[in-house]
Amino acid sequence: MTDAVVTGAEASIRNGSKSFAIASRLFGQEMREDAWMLYAWCRHCDDVVDGQVAGFAAPVPGADTPQQRLDELFLQTRRALAGAPVADPVFAGFSRVAARHRMPHRFPLELLQGFAMDVEGAEYRTLDDTLRYGYHVAGVVGIMMALVMGVPPEDQATLDRACDLGLGFQLTNIARDVLDDAALGRVYLPSDWLQEAGIPPAEIADSRHREALAGVVARLLDAAEPYYASAGIGLGALPKRAAWAVATARGVYREIGLRLRAQGTAGLERRVVVPTHRKLWHVGSGGLAAVSARRAGKPRAPDLWQRP
Repeated sequence: MTDAVVTGAEASIRNGSKSFAIASRLFGQEMREDAWMLYAWCRHCDDVVDGQVAGFAAPVPGADTPQQRLDELFLQTRRALAGAPVADPVFAGFSRVAARHRMPHRFPLELLQGFAMDVEGAEYRTLDDTLRYGYHVAGVVGIMMALVMGVPPEDQATLDRACDLGLGFQLTNIARDVLDDAALGRVYLPSDWLQEAGIPPAEIADSRHREALAGVVARLLDAAEPYYASAGIGLGALPKRAAWAVATARGVYREIGLRLRAQGTAGLERRVVVPTHRKLWHVGSGGLAAVSARRAGKPRAPDLWQRP
């Protein structure tokens, strides 16, 4: 793999997620570069479907439709998984990672199916509906990252824990970005929760509903906690440096939710971030968690959402 491919992948994670970029530095070199290349492919696919750059730019109008762009991503991804020559460095890196780690093809294709839910305008009536979306766009990313960290595809129990971490991340993302998503015409909060709070889904961004919306967001953050807890139990199945990186990312992202809940309506108006000194604190606490982690001795809680 050329240096340009790895360099481009590093730039992708550095620009797309500072929290994950810091955590990835805790991996060994080969694992770190594979994680970068996998992240770069995930980020690229998300951006292509939405017509965005690093998840922040406004959609760019073009001659092709989101569905056509998604169809092309499926085609390119299947070619990369088959080991066919690919010119795009993002797909070249992804092809190498998928082959090296014996990645079952279902997982990257399920990620693309999550983007299809956005293209099709899927609606989310219940928390289960939201978690199903979270599985496709984040849970499978957790699974694929676990494979990169050396978890064998046959270790379903550990992959469940990795999926749980992705679900916790995505519920936090939804809570933090609720108004930004609404501006794009997307509502991922369960509509039955919104109705209970007296918020018509079409009016989710209306300032009259801020207090009620903050309550629904807090409820979603509460729903994320058992998934963060489950993921923490899975640290003992990972190599120590990988467990360190995962524990760090878990701590930083969970703190985003804690800060968002504490800020109430103010947290909805601006993007909540974790300051650098707190990220460094999580690097230290993540190291302690990795050193003390033991392989899970108890089964995953039966009331958690179960991946397909």
